[in-house]
Amino acid sequence: MTELSLVSPRVERRLMAVLAADVAGYSRLVGADEEGTLAQWKAHWRELIAPKIAEHRGRIVRIAGDGLLVEFASAVAAVRCAVEIQRAIVGRNTHVPQERRIEFRIGINVGDIIVDGSDMWGDGVNVAARLEALAEPGGICISGRVQEDVHGRVDVAFEDMGERRLKNIAHLVRVSSLATRGTAESFRTRAAR
Repeated sequence: MTELSLVSPRVERRLMAVLAADVAGYSRLVGADEEGTLAQWKAHWRELIAPKIAEHRGRIVRIAGDGLLVEFASAVAAVRCAVEIQRAIVGRNTHVPQERRIEFRIGINVGDIIVDGSDMWGDGVNVAARLEALAEPGGICISGRVQEDVHGRVDVAFEDMGERRLKNIAHLVRVSSLATRGTAESFRTRAAR
């Protein structure tokens, strides 16, 4: 056996911003009104989310029920897209009763990603998913690397949450959050200014 045959085939890697999002309390919403929730989710997707992703040149990698995974060429584009989506959702929810509102949690990370066809894998993706789980409904959590890239380039302030140990991630991750209380209210207040 030659030395070359022991080398595994090369995998394609890219450095990119990864946005992971899902609907907060989706199971509860579906349990209360399955058809209404699906109609509302599809309307948000068609009228807001897909167009915003396209506007910021994101590529939708995966949609799984109420969750999605999107890649962007830059952290700035990913954060701007997320902020615009969250702000627009607040406006769309204005006349929807609290218990029926669709609100998203979003996590964004920049990392070295393994690309496999149209899908992507790796620690960078996993960190984005864990950050999404930390976000409040209507909120955005970002990694320290994203914070460095977007500092002074987006029109919202992120609060440092410190270094966190994320589930199944070997290293500590510095996390920043859009807000620690009243995230939707934070967007409403900023939008009113």
